[in-house]
Amino acid sequence: MSRLIHVEARPAATQVDTGTVAVIVVDMQNDFGAVGGMFDRAGIDIKPIQAIVDPIGRVLQAARVNGIPIVYLKMAFEPDLSDSSYPDGPTWLKHLPLDAGEPTTSPDGRPSRILIRDTWNTEIVDELQPQPDDIVIYKNRYSGFYNTTLEETLRQRGVETVVVVGATTSVCVDSTVRDAVFRDLHCIVLEDCTAEPIAHQAPRSNHEATLLTLELLFASIATSDILIAALGEAG
Repeated sequence: MSRLIHVEARPAATQVDTGTVAVIVVDMQNDFGAVGGMFDRAGIDIKPIQAIVDPIGRVLQAARVNGIPIVYLKMAFEPDLSDSSYPDGPTWLKHLPLDAGEPTTSPDGRPSRILIRDTWNTEIVDELQPQPDDIVIYKNRYSGFYNTTLEETLRQRGVETVVVVGATTSVCVDSTVRDAVFRDLHCIVLEDCTAEPIAHQAPRSNHEATLLTLELLFASIATSDILIAALGEAG
């Protein structure tokens, strides 16, 4: 049942109608968060992404209890790479060093390919598997809104506010939040449910810098515990 909740956030608390909110889970897939995925194969530390799996899971549990729709985004290209800007577009060239499109083998022995649709590499990590009522949308650019059905899906459900979680903070989360704001959607980003491997051990990380920009111009910043408490779900 729709109700108004109070969410403590930065830079200011916000009121949210549970009947007009959705959770967007950005790219929590094997290529970014699992051993044997693209990041892991490239030598990128996936521990920051693995660390957000548990808080995201608790947020999704609370959302489901409250009847809040959940939309999973998955970064993936068609098997023929027709939507990747192959062979010389910027999106494709930026993914080349990470072996996008290359054949590989999943941990259970299945043939797979890096960042390709309908393979192990682009499945959601085991701990966060979508439920039957959840929505799963493939995207082929950093923003979840580019050339996808995401906006239509949200509009059809009367969504006015999106809670954004996932990876990575400075790339696909940031791009999706900015595009949401450009569509006049309010955004709440959960800082402990987003992660950024780039410079995560630096004195000031890309994760922190991105959250600061989002807080100033694009979103309300909260935590999983705050949102869950506001929803009245202990997690």
